[in-house]
Amino acid sequence: MTAAFAAVALAALLSLAVAPAAAEERIRVAIADGVRGVEIRGDVDITELGICAVCVTAPRRAAVVRATLSAGAVEIDGVRAAAGFRLQSERPVRFNGREYPAPLDVVRNGEGLALINELPLEDYLVGVLRAEAGEKWPLEALRAQAIVARTYAAYHRTIAGTKPFHILASTANQQYAGRVPAASPIWGAVRETTGQVLLWEGDLFPAFYHTESGGYTEDPRMVFAARNMPALKPVRCEFSAGSPHYYWALDVKLADLTDILKRNDVSVGAVTGVEVSERTPSLRAAAVTVHGTRGSARLRGNDFRRMLGYDTFKSTLFAVAVDGQAARFSGRGYGHGVGMCQWGAKGMAEQGYTAKQILDFYYPGTVLSTLDRPR
Repeated sequence: MTAAFAAVALAALLSLAVAPAAAEERIRVAIADGVRGVEIRGDVDITELGICAVCVTAPRRAAVVRATLSAGAVEIDGVRAAAGFRLQSERPVRFNGREYPAPLDVVRNGEGLALINELPLEDYLVGVLRAEAGEKWPLEALRAQAIVARTYAAYHRTIAGTKPFHILASTANQQYAGRVPAASPIWGAVRETTGQVLLWEGDLFPAFYHTESGGYTEDPRMVFAARNMPALKPVRCEFSAGSPHYYWALDVKLADLTDILKRNDVSVGAVTGVEVSERTPSLRAAAVTVHGTRGSARLRGNDFRRMLGYDTFKSTLFAVAVDGQAARFSGRGYGHGVGMCQWGAKGMAEQGYTAKQILDFYYPGTVLSTLDRPR
């Protein structure tokens, strides 16, 4: 099969996956992207993607599947396929220590491989809640999380375009834990909200959420530049003060900060000072100015946080002072601060608020609707 034919065939196959009838029920989730190889374990049937119906041969079966990128094609056990492979199984398969329901597709994406789990949207959401919240959270908080996660996923499905998947299983989009046992209470939270989404001015929107607000949420336009970004009013959140992420502190040696900036092409020489030079209405750092022996640089607060690491530098709601050879940061919150504060939702649910009241609080001006309702 020629590479051109394979590309056309794969495009046709993927178009079926996102056709209107199927789009209401299924989603394609990249559980790995941009990698050089993947290993999947299970009782797996392997078939080639993008081949004509009369060309299909009996699938190969393997207990361990190792896929790599070779000469621009996906290769499994010496067999190359320009379009990639589909891995089917009647049982869950394992990847990186987690179980996933079949099918999984291994395709080339850019200069690496993507491993894509295709499954019903509602089943996917159960895996999102397992990863993003957990089974011990109050039911109303889980219901609110289900509606927000469904809105976020459904929005990303509408903007995926020609990409081979709709959404990433990571903090870049939403975390996803794969298969969740049927006994988990999370299934109930998802089923009881089946199809429910939030709309902004009649349309789906990226319903961002975060771990901990630190007391104030943020206007999404201060952080993101996505299409259809709603003008959500920031709110004061007093429901998450007891969370483990409400306060944080971090000391960074000036020499280490110098190296970090240099790796990110910010050349100021040896760092001598750091200051917050502009704040958003919620007091987050809109701009950070770093002073050095060779000059100064003004950085976006979110870029500064990205350079230091999202998990290490928990939020842009911080103050900083240089003490000797270190910059001492003290801050509040965890995440970008936009939309629902997950620990705040937990606190609200514990105080008796319903999922609808939680959503009205964090997404003022939105309307609760369903995916099957005309918009």
